[in-house]
Amino acid sequence: MKKSPSKAQIVVTLGPSSNDIGVFSQLVEQGADVARLNFSWGNHAEKSMQVQIVREAEKRLGRHVPIIGDLPGPRVQGAHGHTYERGLPAVTREDEAHLRYMAEEGIDYVAVSFVGGAADITRCRDLVRSFGGTQKIMAKIERKDAVDAIDEIIAVSDAVMVARGDLGSEFPLEEIPFIQARIIEKCRKAKKPVVTATEMLLSMTERERPTRAEVTDVANAILQGSDAVMLSEETASGHYPALAVGMMEKIVLEAERHLGKGHTVSPL
Repeated sequence: MKKSPSKAQIVVTLGPSSNDIGVFSQLVEQGADVARLNFSWGNHAEKSMQVQIVREAEKRLGRHVPIIGDLPGPRVQGAHGHTYERGLPAVTREDEAHLRYMAEEGIDYVAVSFVGGAADITRCRDLVRSFGGTQKIMAKIERKDAVDAIDEIIAVSDAVMVARGDLGSEFPLEEIPFIQARIIEKCRKAKKPVVTATEMLLSMTERERPTRAEVTDVANAILQGSDAVMLSEETASGHYPALAVGMMEKIVLEAERHLGKGHTVSPL
């Protein structure tokens, strides 16, 4: 069980640094609640190995750990990093194969990348059902179109992720904190879980301690009302995955202490 039971959840991404039952069990003991599998990298054999690690940790620690399968979507490598192809649907042919696999593996959530509108979520849900799956659908908000259609997207989604990395390519960076706050507020009103993601403790991929700015960022996400905060490279490829989770748990707990006893979350 978690050493310090924060109300908000911590999502951790599996990768080379955490593809080990001992390491992943450590992450859960330090405060991890949810596992994310990034389908932009690796193959289904690797993902099956990661699912097995999570399931084995569940048995060892006596608790359920939901799994998010994060679809690549129409992602391409641009001159300034990753971007997407506008002409392609949010759920590509490649994604359809991943959805079939997720349905067979019993993965809990499907995260849809580069959502443009509510129809993308509806189409994904229909595909999941056609494969015999019952996965919940999480909308990743990383396009201007998605921000413009946020109310409709929230209404048809089971959860929302504020994916700040790609949002930073669509909006001036100084606008991102305010877009984040607005999306979180709308999700809380709709009682839909909202995850804040990207570069939360990024310096901990290489160092044992985060920057003061990162600590403030995580705390601010909780104070704004995030139901979960996510670690990506920090736990997938970083040198200190367990330290990163433990630090995030401390920050979340302290932020929640300032929110008071009446604070509630919508868990994944």
